[in-house]
Order: sequence, then C-alpha cells, then structure tokens
Amino acid sequence: MGVLASFCMRFKGLAPVLHARAAIVFIAIGLLAASWFSPAMAQGVADCPPAPQELRPELFAAAQKQAQDRGFLWRVSKGGHSSYLYGTLHVGREAWLAPGPALQTALRNSTTVALELDPLDPAVVAAMGAALAKAPVRPLAPALKARLLRQLQLQCIPPAALGQTPVELLLANIALAMARRDGLETQFGSETLLALVAHGSGLKVVSLETVELQLRALFATNSKEAKQMLEDGLRELESGRARGSLLELVSMWEAGDLQRLDTYEQWCECVVTLTEKLQMQRLLDERNPAMARQMDALHQAGEQVLVAVGSLHMAGPRGLPALLGQMGYRVERLPR
Repeated sequence: MGVLASFCMRFKGLAPVLHARAAIVFIAIGLLAASWFSPAMAQGVADCPPAPQELRPELFAAAQKQAQDRGFLWRVSKGGHSSYLYGTLHVGREAWLAPGPALQTALRNSTTVALELDPLDPAVVAAMGAALAKAPVRPLAPALKARLLRQLQLQCIPPAALGQTPVELLLANIALAMARRDGLETQFGSETLLALVAHGSGLKVVSLETVELQLRALFATNSKEAKQMLEDGLRELESGRARGSLLELVSMWEAGDLQRLDTYEQWCECVVTLTEKLQMQRLLDERNPAMARQMDALHQAGEQVLVAVGSLHMAGPRGLPALLGQMGYRVERLPR
C-alpha cells in the first residue's frame, strides 16, 4: 500500500492528463487522446455529472482489501522465458484500484511494463499538451453545431469550448462526462494503476507508441472526415447507444468474456459507416503489428515484459495474441 499511496500523491497533479488521454469511449476500448480540460460544472444546472474524483490513498487501501482479477491476461513464451499480455480498460471504478492475484503475479515476474503511452512520463505529458494545442478546430454547419452544443449542455461542458476545441476532443469529453454518471473515471483506469505500481516498484516503464502516432490514429485526416465523425458520434449519443455500448464493454471486461470481445464489431453497432470502419482500422489493425514487433524486441532482448494495452487490441485473428502466435510464441490465456 505504501508504494501506491506515495505515487498516488505524486499523480494527483496529472489527473487532467488522463482526461487528455481518454479516447472516444463509444467507438473503442483502445482509446487515447481527448481533451486537456475537465468539464466545468455549469452554474444553475441541477443534473450535471459528478466532478472527477481525486486519487487518494484511502481509495487504494479500500480497493486492496477486495482486489480481484479483471480484464484479459495471457502468458507468452519464447526463447526460454515468458512475458505477459494484459488487455486493459481505460476507464474504471474506484473499487478496481488494486491488481488482482493473477495480475500481481505477472507484475512480480516482470522486469518491464510497456503501456501504449506512459502517463507518468513528463516527456509524454509535454508532447501530448503541445500536440493537442495545435489540433485543428474545423468550421461546423449550423445544424451540427446546434446538436453538438446540446450535448455539451447536457453534460455541463462550457459552450465556449465549441469554438476552441476540435470536435474529436469534444465528443470524447462528452463521452467521459457521460461515463462519470455511471461511476467510471479515466483516473481509475488500468493504465493509472499499472503506471503507479510499476514506477513505485522500480520496474522499467516504456511507451510502445509516440504521441504523434496516437493522435494520427484518433484525429480525422480532413474536414469531411471530421464532419462524418461528428455525425456518427452525435447519432450514438442521441440514440443512447453510446452509454449502452460503454456499459456493455465494461461488463465484458470485468467478466473477462473473451468470446464477447472477439465479436465486438458484431454487437457494438459502432462500426457501421465507412468513416467508423476506417477509424477502427486506424485504431487497431494499423497499430497492432507495430505493438507486436515492439513487444517481441523487448522480449528477445531478455526482458520479461508485461504489455498492457486496450483490450480491443487483443481481439480476433488480428489481435496481439494471434500475431504473437504467428511469430512463434506459445500463447496461454491465464485463468482468473
């Protein structure tokens, strides 16, 4: 508990950065990059999301008393030693702020923890802030602008953000505010916990990707694509499917339901339009081979590495377990 508590206090000032790393929740678990501000509670509005909670030592102590394994964990072996793959969830509940027994064993047996991006790395924090500050704010048609403004108002996000922030980030902030209504916070996500434990335990922590690569996967490539992303996102929010998909993802992750994970695109109703399909391809298919190569390089160098990335990177024949199997690894899903 002492390690977690001390790093909890160090981490408090980085809570906004985790909001900056939250991805578009209703599109994929494998999210990153959203906005550099937390939604302000609008005065005079009764039904606002709860304010983001701070990471406090007592939260870690309470979670440790009831620690359980959640998510998806594999051991991968090659060349006489083993490493681990862990499918994470980028939002979480305060009760999840402790690793379960199987994940604790994986951490003890690892020399390195590899995350998509290390949220405690000052260089990552600085690069994310600089990149988001340069992100393009594209003009909106009046009808779309009115619909987006309505969603901002429902989540008590300042309307001034509409002219200052890219639509991709606004959509993500709306989704994150919506998630907080169900007790889900980015600062309670898997990456928070693993970064704190790894740094506090003296493990080597590496980022598998760069900020540039992350944002390239998450941002629209042009105004036409940004408009379609906004239309798709608003449709999900207005229909209620955004919240339903998020809660289904959370339930799937908590139960470690691999069959449900592998068939995600068949039931989420979020990979329908051409833009959604292209975005999913950028988020997963185009990133997974590079992640597999990065893990292989670390493992072949003698590291016992725990790679922890969004759970959708583990799904199906193009997921990391399958790719590592093709690279000659013995891949074993570990029991919970």
